[in-house]
Amino acid sequence: MTTSAVATRYANALADVVTAPGSGVRPEDILAELRSFESTLRGSDALHNALTTPSVPVGRKRAVIGKICDTLKLSRVARNFLYVLIDHRRIGALEGVMHSFEIIVDERLGFARADVSSARELTEAQRTALSAQLERMTGKHIRTRFAVDPALIGGVVARIGSTVYDGSVRGQLDSLGRKLATEN
Repeated sequence: MTTSAVATRYANALADVVTAPGSGVRPEDILAELRSFESTLRGSDALHNALTTPSVPVGRKRAVIGKICDTLKLSRVARNFLYVLIDHRRIGALEGVMHSFEIIVDERLGFARADVSSARELTEAQRTALSAQLERMTGKHIRTRFAVDPALIGGVVARIGSTVYDGSVRGQLDSLGRKLATEN
């Protein structure tokens, strides 16, 4: 998913509030609350249209958001952030903001994200061992997302930022082919 500069700016502002000393809220709680709101928004075309249409007055949009926040029991921080998005006509960017927010908070807390693809579903023990190995290799705490890629013959491919660790059978065969080609 690509995120816009606008989404990143709002995500940074929210991260500043949430990670400030004495904020009293945990980033993962705010993210869960925003996901809950976004799920509600996605679940109703009428609600989505009402909150994104410029012809609906901001006051009405704020009232609707207030009711939803009461129903979902959202924190003051999440509620105020949603008000800011409505006030600046950026509620449509909520999904991108949440994605950027998650990445920004992870970076601030010293975590790196790893996307791991494997030929088949990994067991919990394999996942734990792989995450530990990636942490040793990078020197960072890793938040790992696992996926199955049927295109892989065997092994795993891990992507951390722009770095790819290719432990797949195809990657090993390609490496072997390059070595053989350079020897001739």
